[in-house]
Amino acid sequence: MDVYMGSIASKGIAIGTIRELDKKDNTVRRISITDPEREISRFHKAQQIAMVQLDDLYELAKKEVGDENALIFDVHKMMLEDEDYNESIINIIQTQKVNAEYAVAQTSDNFATMFANMEDEYMQGRAADIRDISDRLINVLSEREDNALTFNTPCIIVADDLSPSETVQMDKSKILGFVTRKGSVNSHTAILSRTMAVPALVGVPVPIKVNGQKAIINGFDGSLSISPTPEKITIAKKRLAVENKQKELLAEYKGKETITKSGKKINLYANIGSVGDVGLALQNDAEGIGLFRSEFLYLEQSNYPSEELQFKTYKQVAEMMGGRKVIIRTMDIGADKQIDYFNIEPEENPALGYRAVRICLTEESIFRTQLRALIRASYFGNISIMVPMITSVWEVERTKEIIKEIEANFTKKNIPFGKYEFGIMIETPAAVMIADQLAPLVDFFSIGTNDLTQYTIAIDRQNQMLERFYDPHHPAVLRMIEIIAATGQQYGIWTGICGELAADEELTETFVEYGINELSVSPASIFAIRKIIRDLD
Repeated sequence: MDVYMGSIASKGIAIGTIRELDKKDNTVRRISITDPEREISRFHKAQQIAMVQLDDLYELAKKEVGDENALIFDVHKMMLEDEDYNESIINIIQTQKVNAEYAVAQTSDNFATMFANMEDEYMQGRAADIRDISDRLINVLSEREDNALTFNTPCIIVADDLSPSETVQMDKSKILGFVTRKGSVNSHTAILSRTMAVPALVGVPVPIKVNGQKAIINGFDGSLSISPTPEKITIAKKRLAVENKQKELLAEYKGKETITKSGKKINLYANIGSVGDVGLALQNDAEGIGLFRSEFLYLEQSNYPSEELQFKTYKQVAEMMGGRKVIIRTMDIGADKQIDYFNIEPEENPALGYRAVRICLTEESIFRTQLRALIRASYFGNISIMVPMITSVWEVERTKEIIKEIEANFTKKNIPFGKYEFGIMIETPAAVMIADQLAPLVDFFSIGTNDLTQYTIAIDRQNQMLERFYDPHHPAVLRMIEIIAATGQQYGIWTGICGELAADEELTETFVEYGINELSVSPASIFAIRKIIRDLD
């Protein structure tokens, strides 16, 4: 068995036979010409035909992946009409006196390289789109037809790279998963694979000549196993069975309210760590985002992320969720999430140390940058701001003072921002015991049961030696959750749970009885929890 690692473009498990995508040789010959105007005319005619093809692809994509994702091909049309792109092709034809195919290929290389070298990951992903529209033009000019996208049996597609056009045109019933040697998790092809709920890995160093071999895609750890052992196949099949169960629930419960038989509504949201996870939340019918872990923005950078980068990220998530609530947790750095450029001194007990709001209120300039980005993004969607690791009233009051200062500055400078809720995470016994003092200061409580459990029963949840002592169902933990829910009701604010216990099917009924208003779980858990709630009296 050989195992190759890559980046996860779309989560899931796939087991099947590899089909190496046999793309036709797209080598473009440079041919000297004597009539540049004729070549320019050929280019313009090919451009018109390509436009018609993109219109057809747009209609196909609407059926396959929905209106929003079909807009990829509107973007391709705009790129095809881009003045700089067209001028480059025409200039190469005129000055170098070469055939249109070569001019398109040369422009494609130049523009794709330019995008690939940009710092912004989204713009890097546009390199693949440039190649896609250029290949389309070259195929039209060369009168090529591509029959490599037809498959007789379900298979795992392996290719150097895939374009959005190729991805959409494939028969989805025959595709078990995608693996590419190149590509970006921010490419439109990766976005489409997530929308299609097809497991996909990119940047996997798969050797050549793997066609026909048995393989497993693990879209949870980023591995591709070729010629897997029987034991590995058995494990993967069990994981796949769980996924298939989810799909059955999807068919039955998608689009239905999360409401008990007696009419009590529970907001069922998703926990995510990046923009890339939004597609998974939408596929699983999340009613909102209950926890966006903003610290992953920091973990992915080599230096503090700028206000603009954060603003664009938060804005994009808010827009993608289309008016549904998006609760963004301010950075929860420290403890098990260490970042070199924060220069945090080694601590004997980091779980009780310099972390989360303690960093924010010590390094206020870092905190202000994030809060400015969040408040600006609130203009573009239903954003809520949530602060983790609160233990004292003054922490909430100081945070609100900073927010008021930022809002006053924005108002003075005519920088727009919207209305948003402000809440805190309840993760410590201290916060539970002063909940009646905290509630009047906030719009909501969200219980982080992972930390609340470890702090309540005084057990490091990452210490494997203590697993038999670690009891998330401990009566003290449940009692604290009950106290928080009751306090929230008393003060007229809503209470949610965003820790692992939110997805614990044994406790769903208990949480509803306590008066919990919202549960935020991993996208894969949404339908199982919805089913339980809809079956409750």
